[in-house]
Amino acid sequence: MTAKDNPLAGKLAPASMLVNVPRLVTAYFTGVPDPKIASQRVSFGTSGHRGSAFDCAFNEAHILAIAQAVCLYRQKEGIDGPLFLGMDTHALSEPAFVSALEVFAANGIETMIDSGGGYTPTPVISHAILTYNKGRKMGLADGIVISPSHNPPEDGGFKYNPPNGGPADTDITGWIEKTANGFLEAKLEGVRRIPYERARKAAGIHAYDYITPYVSDLANVIDMEAIRASGVRIGIDPLGGAAVHYWAPIIERYKIAATVVNDAVDPTFRFMTIDWDGKIRMDCSSPYAMERLVGMRAKFDIAFANDTDADRHGIVCPSSGLMNPNHYLAASISYLYGNRPDWRAGSAVGKTVVSSGMIDRVTKKLGRKLVEVPVGFKWFSAGLIDGSIGFGGEESAGASFLRRDGTVWTTDKDGITLGLLAAEMTARTGKDPSGIYSDVTSDLGTSFYERIDAPASPVQKAALKNVSPERIAARELGGEEIEVKLDKASGNGQSIGGIKVATENGWFAARPSGTEDVYKIYAESFRSQEHLRQIQHDAQGIVDGLMK
Repeated sequence: MTAKDNPLAGKLAPASMLVNVPRLVTAYFTGVPDPKIASQRVSFGTSGHRGSAFDCAFNEAHILAIAQAVCLYRQKEGIDGPLFLGMDTHALSEPAFVSALEVFAANGIETMIDSGGGYTPTPVISHAILTYNKGRKMGLADGIVISPSHNPPEDGGFKYNPPNGGPADTDITGWIEKTANGFLEAKLEGVRRIPYERARKAAGIHAYDYITPYVSDLANVIDMEAIRASGVRIGIDPLGGAAVHYWAPIIERYKIAATVVNDAVDPTFRFMTIDWDGKIRMDCSSPYAMERLVGMRAKFDIAFANDTDADRHGIVCPSSGLMNPNHYLAASISYLYGNRPDWRAGSAVGKTVVSSGMIDRVTKKLGRKLVEVPVGFKWFSAGLIDGSIGFGGEESAGASFLRRDGTVWTTDKDGITLGLLAAEMTARTGKDPSGIYSDVTSDLGTSFYERIDAPASPVQKAALKNVSPERIAARELGGEEIEVKLDKASGNGQSIGGIKVATENGWFAARPSGTEDVYKIYAESFRSQEHLRQIQHDAQGIVDGLMK
């Protein structure tokens, strides 16, 4: 099971814990990864390649290799429109931005970079790709976000979004990963680059205003006038991330009563309170990382935060504090499908296999179709594009939904609009999202949900990832008869990379971690906290048996 919470959890980090940024950046440029060591190779998880320069897992060689691989992938697929390039506020993001731009310029890739040299959230890149590609059949755009999301300050990340604007599928990332590792093994032979000063002046590198198109378009996805007219008091904490310079233009344009409680950008993230395990992590779904904003909730009618690339949201209600991410998804779904008359009657609700069963119950109550998919937002992209899915959400506080007219907004997670949606819900109903959740679920039971981690070796993780449901001998879970055993998502038939087992009043899903030697058990009971513990105990016994 997970370790006990660190004694420093919820407190500001002592100076001794802060990352030494000069040393980190030096390690980025001087560290030489060994492709014979698995942890030092390029490895794309559900959100791109991530790692720390201190561990030789995110160094200049990695970025040069990945950038060249992206150039070759674009050439192979005939993608010849502009590449929208953005970065967040992590210390390694700007060095990686420089390295990537040197490669893109050398390869003649038309690249759009922020005109102010600033930071660009993940949803803004997705919005830019989709806006550019609308109505086009040729010359399509794609994009890259340099960000490790909410990861600690010493980490870096690099993720690719193809022309559909969403996270790249495994067939794309697998090809890029294999090609990039080939460049590492060849000591970067075949990688084209030019010095940064020349790259910035190259004909294909264009300064682009990311802020204005996104901000001006927000009224087409959120009822900004309702927020303004109500005077609802909003508190916003960007957590030092890429959205930090977007809020002032949003507040000014729409005249909303919002306050940015912290506009600092500091690569050490010294203003963050420490997460449960003693690490600095910009996780807006963590009550420890959100301690500061939660403590200010009485000052606002609604408050919210985003993680470092602004693809996640954390909603703080005056009535209840930080909302459980699953609860907010359920409340949002109920509100949106009741307040978006121009959405198609057949637009389904999308959720991942590890998200709360309360979403299933709310969706059934609405008379809508539910589409359950494996973990990874990429599974929602096609449905959001064609309008067959109106809302797609993950239990890890990531979601996106359609414009008010029922057309696509973003195909990647958008924490900015999910925060503003909480303000719209409060403005139009007079209740915060926590109150809405209570009303919506009053006749649907009470959810007891939790995720825990347990140790697992690489061999055990591989066994769990490929396990067959037929190997599960157990007939009961938490004292109830097992009704469902799955290794594929019901919504699209794709592998969930683990198993899911369900009874009438509870379920668990188990998946190996992609970055740590642990497996994750997601479990939920609609009976009691004690029943949840029983499900977790039985689940761990089942999974341990499968990994032998």
